[in-house]
Amino acid sequence: MDKFDIEALIDNAKELRNSVKTYREDARDRAELLLQKLKLQDYIEKKKEDDKIRNTLLTILAIIGIIATVAAISYAVYRFVAPDYLEDYDDYEDLDDDDDVIAED
Repeated sequence: MDKFDIEALIDNAKELRNSVKTYREDARDRAELLLQKLKLQDYIEKKKEDDKIRNTLLTILAIIGIIATVAAISYAVYRFVAPDYLEDYDDYEDLDDDDDVIAED
């Protein structure tokens, strides 16, 4: 029967242990990298949802602002173009007639 080379077996066992340790560390690193990627992906999805809500809100506020601006301009044009009928009544008002009505009573 052949003798076993104990030294070679011990060296092979050490190499196997080191390679297993290396694989274990490599697997741990890959798992951590995968978790970081998943967290980053969740963060990006959440950020996209927040951006979508923000863009919708900004669009609604912009539409409200445009409507308010158009209404203010329309009112200003109306006030500028529309005649003031109260000034016409001042021209025809006769103050002496009011005194006669009070005196008759």
